[in-house]
Amino acid sequence: MFNRLVVGMVLGVVALSAAACRSQTENETASTPAAGESHEGHTLARVYFVSPKDGETIKTDHRFEFGADQYEIAAVPQGEITPEQVRSGIGHFHLGVDKDCVPAGEEIVRGTPDWIHFGTGSNFIDMQLKPGPHKLSLQVGDDLHRAVDGLCETINVTVAE
Repeated sequence: MFNRLVVGMVLGVVALSAAACRSQTENETASTPAAGESHEGHTLARVYFVSPKDGETIKTDHRFEFGADQYEIAAVPQGEITPEQVRSGIGHFHLGVDKDCVPAGEEIVRGTPDWIHFGTGSNFIDMQLKPGPHKLSLQVGDDLHRAVDGLCETINVTVAE
């Protein structure tokens, strides 16, 4: 009788443990959105300005620094890249001066003075801006420089004389 009671208790504990583990795994899977998706108002993958901050007044010479959460920033591979070779979940920064974010999937134009390309994987630049108000857009592009959905932040700064 005692052995049946012990075996019954052990089986009950094992069954409850298995149910709890399965329930926890299902909840974790269901509550973990894909990169760039929102969960309770929070975006997992994001890019942001470390410096300057939105609304800040800065000097004409300033170090612009960027960050990314839940998204890998890396150098663009050397040579020609085909669409099949684009690395998923990896990109590099672009800084638009007085530009809006480029729609997702469109190419961020390189070689223009209003979009600065960080193909080496860098996250900062020391540069000068003319005095006055400026809109700055930080945007991630994939290996083909196409804008990644949800990975752009725009701030406004004033450059003091």
